[in-house]
Amino acid sequence: MRTKHGIATTMRFPWTSALLPRGVWALLATYFLASLAHFTHNAEYIAYYPNMPAWITRETVYLVWFAVTGVGVAGLALSRSGWPFLGAVALAVYGAFGLDGLGHYTLALCAEHTWAMNLSIWAEAVAGLGLALACAVFASRLLAARARAATAIRP
Repeated sequence: MRTKHGIATTMRFPWTSALLPRGVWALLATYFLASLAHFTHNAEYIAYYPNMPAWITRETVYLVWFAVTGVGVAGLALSRSGWPFLGAVALAVYGAFGLDGLGHYTLALCAEHTWAMNLSIWAEAVAGLGLALACAVFASRLLAARARAATAIRP
């Protein structure tokens, strides 16, 4: 176990950042898969989602997924580049995007969606919220550790 910025971290895989706790990695993987599942289901069955605007097509759904996922990739890049606080904030934003799927219920009631639609929407929302909260806690711990270090240096 290593400590960096006053936070205990572990490095299990060579591609992971030692600055992200293992729990954040687990939530990140869970949200990534839930987001991919929801966006894929949405894109492939767009005609069956109730009251979807006509301008939302299969292609636009995939483009939005790539844009949203780009925020997560940016968060990982920031974290690995020595900017763990900004990385955690970007990953929290990435997770918060998962709540956007609940917007389906502004177009039609839960009962008007199929079981698979509801499952993919709620899985993405819950996983995204978990990731956002975990990253917010991690970012606040980084700030607290930095504040402790700054006050310890003063004479």
